Amino acid sequence: MPDVMLGMPATPPPVLAERRKTRQLQVGSVGVGSDHPISVQSMTTTVTADVNATLQQIAELTASGCDIVRVACPSQDDADALAAIAAKSQIPVIADIHFQPKYVFAAIEAGCAAVRVNPGNIRKFDDQVKEIAHAARDHGTPIRIGVNAGSLDPRLLAKYGKATPEALAESALWEASLFAEHDFHDIKISVKHNDPVVMVRAYELLAEQCDYPLHLGVTEAGPAFQGTIKSAVAFGALLRQGIGDTIRVSLSAPPVEEVKVGSQILQSLNLRPRKLEIVSCPSCGRAQVDVYKLADQVTAGLEGMSVPLRVAVMGCVVNGPGEAREADLGVASGNGKGQIFVKGQVIKTVPEAQIVETLIEEAMRLAEEMGEPVDGETGVPTVVAIG
Repeated sequence: MPDVMLGMPATPPPVLAERRKTRQLQVGSVGVGSDHPISVQSMTTTVTADVNATLQQIAELTASGCDIVRVACPSQDDADALAAIAAKSQIPVIADIHFQPKYVFAAIEAGCAAVRVNPGNIRKFDDQVKEIAHAARDHGTPIRIGVNAGSLDPRLLAKYGKATPEALAESALWEASLFAEHDFHDIKISVKHNDPVVMVRAYELLAEQCDYPLHLGVTEAGPAFQGTIKSAVAFGALLRQGIGDTIRVSLSAPPVEEVKVGSQILQSLNLRPRKLEIVSCPSCGRAQVDVYKLADQVTAGLEGMSVPLRVAVMGCVVNGPGEAREADLGVASGNGKGQIFVKGQVIKTVPEAQIVETLIEEAMRLAEEMGEPVDGETGVPTVVAIG
């Protein structure tokens, strides 16, 4: 059997564009900026004051591949819980502050890895930038200026009439300039909007006018299906230009799903190491097996594997053998049976009823050969339709 490279290529895979050069930040243990990988963030849905529940959800997010987590801090009880959460979390914790500047100082004192502030709705924020800058500098705490379309500074709304790209960018740059006046530059910026077109243009304007790292997000993106599409097209448009240093996929879904989608977006663009990928055909009149069922069963059977392995699940003799041969592991199905390919060669032919079982067994064997734990640590297989 000839040698066929399995998993990730020996040389770095191609990317769509070089990263935009930015300042560098250290958010706890995670480097942020153009010298570091793009990180995936999410946000807990628990009441932050419930320390155990919040830490449990952070543990689930960590296991799913989340790099940085944000927790809400709308009350004094939440602020009081930040120190315990920041100390026990396995990943950096960002405190999300709205309305009350005093919670910014509380988060900094609690040892949070960073603080997100929304200047549009924190009362007397501009008046306290000097004090916030000094406290953040003393503790080495970066600040994210998070501008949202739904809570834009009233002054900018009056000027532009609505949350235009120009209004979002101007708001963020104005607030950053207030920190710069006090020689504080450990800043990350986000300008989120629910319309991907407006959001993309706002980030493009920011990228033209500053070198701060940018956190990408389509805010209120919607339920899982709609939100995934909106986030993917917006992130793709910006990452194609090298714009973006951290991302959050905002879904009306459990936060673990946000991390899975965000990770897959980056993997699809070769901006994060690829893991398990399942190539499957969309089915057509040529298919001689139930490709939908077959792909679903293989995906479920390999869920959780983190090895960089490509598995092809094909349903006809037209594209099937070629796709199966190009994958690390594959099946070309037809006439009630399936040819199993490993390293580009047919190793056996099995009845249709044994295809799933055989593919899973071979995938486990290959994973062990690659020195990886077969149960994996994070993620879900990617299902890629071919046709």
